[in-house]
Amino acid sequence: MCQRQANPATRRPVGRRYTPPVTVILFVRCDKADTFGVATSAVEAAGASVRVWDAIDPNAARPSLHEVDGVVVFGSTFNMEHADEQPFIKETSELMREAMAGRIPVLGVCFGGQLLAWTLDAEVGRSPVREVGFEPIHPMPDAVDDPLFSHLMDGDMAFQWHLDTFALPSGAKLLITGDQVANQAFRVGDLAWGTQFHLEVNGPEIEYWLDEFTFLGDLESEWGKSPQLMRDESARFVKEHEDRGREIITRFTLLAAGS
Repeated sequence: MCQRQANPATRRPVGRRYTPPVTVILFVRCDKADTFGVATSAVEAAGASVRVWDAIDPNAARPSLHEVDGVVVFGSTFNMEHADEQPFIKETSELMREAMAGRIPVLGVCFGGQLLAWTLDAEVGRSPVREVGFEPIHPMPDAVDDPLFSHLMDGDMAFQWHLDTFALPSGAKLLITGDQVANQAFRVGDLAWGTQFHLEVNGPEIEYWLDEFTFLGDLESEWGKSPQLMRDESARFVKEHEDRGREIITRFTLLAAGS
């Protein structure tokens, strides 16, 4: 009987267990107060690992995209108007551009969504209103079959905290709209998404941000909601918001693993 010989290139060492490569999702931190909310645990629950680049730290070297499978860029207290004085903004923009060129999935959240739009030459500027706290969002027809956002429902409450907003990049599909700020989520091509709302925040992170803001200003006079109102909203809406955010990050992670 003829026996087929194994290809030496694919032969596993005797007694050594094969370990498939682990999917790595790069989290880009653009603000010192960012804890990533539910995002880290969602990535890990999906069987992947998180690598963090503290982009706002001038001493933190930018990771090579050869070492990651997906990129998530989170929020910041800076805006695009600070691009000339904050080098991390242009450096992160270039990272997103390179990822898209290499067909590595990209997700931009709040500032990250604005940065993605800016990277794609769309206008970013002052929002018609300052959104803060939980506001209703509304999926558009293109969200029905979207890999990340198809589970969202009309009237879902999403956490907001932003001064600016973005126009849609050329060719982008509007996935989610809002009552006060129209552009809440978009997709460009099949591997790049941007959101205006903070899909990732959880209850502890909201509390942390509220505590941090007490050193920066008066929330009610500057943003139109008191800290207590924000806490009341969180008590009502954050649990379901966390569940939806976990689902989005899980979907992104699995998509990155297969891309």
